[in-house]
Amino acid sequence: ETAPEPARAAPVGRTATAATFAVNPSPPTTTPAVVPEVLTAESEAASAVNAELAPLGASVIPALTKAETEEAANAAAGAKPYIGPRPKIITRKGWGADEKLRERQFAYTRTVKAAFVHHSATGNNYTCKQAPSVLRSIYRYHVKSSGWRDFGYNFAVDKCGNIYEGRAGGVTKAVLGAHTLGFNTNTMGIAVLGSYSSANPPAAAVTAVSKLTAWKLGLFGANPKGKVTLTSGGSNKYKAGVKVKMNVISGHRDGFATECPGARLYKKLGTARTSSAKLQGR
Repeated sequence: ETAPEPARAAPVGRTATAATFAVNPSPPTTTPAVVPEVLTAESEAASAVNAELAPLGASVIPALTKAETEEAANAAAGAKPYIGPRPKIITRKGWGADEKLRERQFAYTRTVKAAFVHHSATGNNYTCKQAPSVLRSIYRYHVKSSGWRDFGYNFAVDKCGNIYEGRAGGVTKAVLGAHTLGFNTNTMGIAVLGSYSSANPPAAAVTAVSKLTAWKLGLFGANPKGKVTLTSGGSNKYKAGVKVKMNVISGHRDGFATECPGARLYKKLGTARTSSAKLQGR
């Protein structure tokens, strides 16, 4: 369940729609992998934005210790007193994203003040080896069926706790996503693959959300246990211009009238906040 892409970000010749998994047929559970033998211009561009973290064309951005993460963050942007260790992140190349599907340009916001957690509202019976195929299916659905510029979420997490790069633009950067209508600006969206309305989310997935937010929010000085005031851009829950105080780690339903991320996953967000803050050293 995702929120529509902002209209100004719609690809040329398309119109951003309100299509969601909740009101449209689910995408197929698998799609063929598209992993080129030689990097195309589009693949090279998607990889180059992470060039300081991993070699061009790398399938994985390696994990760092907390000390290594702090050193890298300090060198890049000045002192960051609270930041979690960078987790291992599977790149778009690693999950086989077809870079020719997305818009060529990358879109950014100023900062990352908060994280919205979602469930993908897809099946729970996938294996972890099948997770990349699920991502490719969602990606194609977002672009081809919904008319969005790229994969909607900034990151995704599978049932085994693997973390995946979502929307292209650079994992350390404030990339504009399409995940929470009205609150895509200055936030990040994380999708946990599966449906968690009545099923409990795997502990590994919740832990991965904690690790990811401890690192990414830390890059921008955000406290995972804190509150933040965001200004709505307009949604079915808050009119444009309304200022809303939310948890720094919130669920999709906090900004949009939806059941997402499912009642069971939503109940685990408190655990994620506490763990994330602890990983930051708070």
